Amino acid sequence: MKPFYDAITEFIFLEDAPQKADILFIPGSNASETVIKAAQLYSEGYAPLILPSGRYSKVSGRFPGQQFSTEWEYMRSILVEHGVPEEAVLLEDQATYTWENAIFSRKVTLEAGLDIRTAIICCQAFHARRAFTYYQQQFPQTRLLMVPAVTKGISRENWFLDKEKTAVVLGELARCGDQFRCMLPPDDPIGWP
Repeated sequence: MKPFYDAITEFIFLEDAPQKADILFIPGSNASETVIKAAQLYSEGYAPLILPSGRYSKVSGRFPGQQFSTEWEYMRSILVEHGVPEEAVLLEDQATYTWENAIFSRKVTLEAGLDIRTAIICCQAFHARRAFTYYQQQFPQTRLLMVPAVTKGISRENWFLDKEKTAVVLGELARCGDQFRCMLPPDDPIGWP
């Protein structure tokens, strides 16, 4: 592989081995693989609580399909279907993009009085850097473990072998640059247009 591919792979595709945690976070999406991964980790005893987060995509303005009105409802149904008790699933159904997933998840955990020392984030593999960065900003004292799922067939091993997969990953790389501005203080000259 060429060095610049390696650099992009290492930046975008974060992955840790699962370890005991206080909570599992699932940033909103309609990718069932991330939710199934979280349910599996729950059933293996890695965390006692799961917090799926999401209303629907800010871009589309609605959740795809007719059966569910929010990403949270969709994810909760998959979790329950895979054996997670409803009382282990916390509610956050307002976020419309990843930064809000992190912000609103922090609000939910604070309101519940939870002390989150270690958390696992189950997201799409190509979305790991952005999810990690946003949640790290909202949970600065928390050890975050990235345990992503491969979705859309896009993995660290193959993203550069197919034009469509490459476009998804490079789009994610561009979003990191564009969207991380929201975390910069207002008086930072590069933080605000």
